Amino acid sequence: MQKILTLHLVSEATGQTLDSVARACIAQFPNTEVRLRHWNLIRTQIQLRRVLRHIANNRGPVMSTLTDPILQADMEAGCASLQIRLLDVLDNALNFLAEETGEEATRHPGGQYIMDENYYQRIEAMHYVLAHDDGQETRGLNKADVILVGVSRVSKTPTCFYLANRGIKAANVPLVMGIEPPEALFTTTKPVIGLTIDPERLIEIRRNRLNQMIPGKSRPEAITDYAYIDLEKVQEELHWARRLCRRHNWPVIDVTRRSIEESSASILELIATSA
Repeated sequence: MQKILTLHLVSEATGQTLDSVARACIAQFPNTEVRLRHWNLIRTQIQLRRVLRHIANNRGPVMSTLTDPILQADMEAGCASLQIRLLDVLDNALNFLAEETGEEATRHPGGQYIMDENYYQRIEAMHYVLAHDDGQETRGLNKADVILVGVSRVSKTPTCFYLANRGIKAANVPLVMGIEPPEALFTTTKPVIGLTIDPERLIEIRRNRLNQMIPGKSRPEAITDYAYIDLEKVQEELHWARRLCRRHNWPVIDVTRRSIEESSASILELIATSA
């Protein structure tokens, strides 16, 4: 029987950092079902007391990124009173960096969420992705940081949006067998990277997409007459796209067993090495 654990995540800001850390750790314990309870934007003692009451009624360990010393002390006292384990995720890292820099941490809530140059760079990158998605505005490809190419449904668009959140201007151009790609793709000085995928996995993704688009066609076998999901046609399409990338010396990333985050990490590495 699978063990069930309620894990409380208490944050002064949006909770994204804490959620990412928790999920990365949870993935290493496949035999336990961990149910996350998020408590975000906790910045006053009144809010924290309310959180502690909820934790008392739904007991489970606590991970925290509170940086305010008063709230930290209250959190520690509250968990000790409830006899619940508490892990302060940021404290060790802050103390480590304070020792290395010789500077005391400001302990400002949500300090990473400031509207600085990097913030506006991410906003600009997001606007760029919206304007250059799926082969739009190819005249602006030379303003990209990277251009992703690939056949339909290889995660070009979501990968571009993830990169934009890292401040990267990413355009994507679909490769359609029998249709010549835009000339700007061959003349650009920006890095072009191909995405590919296992044909059977691609068919599965496309079949799900078609079922969503066609009312009343809920069963996969109802749409097997589409060349879009025919195995032989899909294999031919993927081989053609790979040959095109090889001909133009565009590196190719296989996204079959990669998450968007892992694909993006590989893309960022390729961008860095091509600079």
